[in-house]
Amino acid sequence: MVASMSILAPDNYVRRTTSTIPFGYELSPVNGYLNPIPEQIDILKEVAEAVHAGEISLGIGVDWLEAETGRKLSRAGLKKHTDKVYGRLVKKSS
Repeated sequence: MVASMSILAPDNYVRRTTSTIPFGYELSPVNGYLNPIPEQIDILKEVAEAVHAGEISLGIGVDWLEAETGRKLSRAGLKKHTDKVYGRLVKKSS
């Protein structure tokens, strides 16, 4: 029988699955895991909700994120996140 070796990470850590570190996370001291940054995640949620509701544009959203957090996110990255969380926006035809 082979004993599995598992590392216990704090509950709020998430497993790192790609080489890119997502917005709102940072490398953790535990190898293979990411540490969430609650302030950045809260601001990202607020901005994504405003973009989805049509209150602000993607450009204003990324500027807002950078001003509040000091981290950059591309318009495409914000759109991808917003579409993933809230569903794709359907353009209104006039």
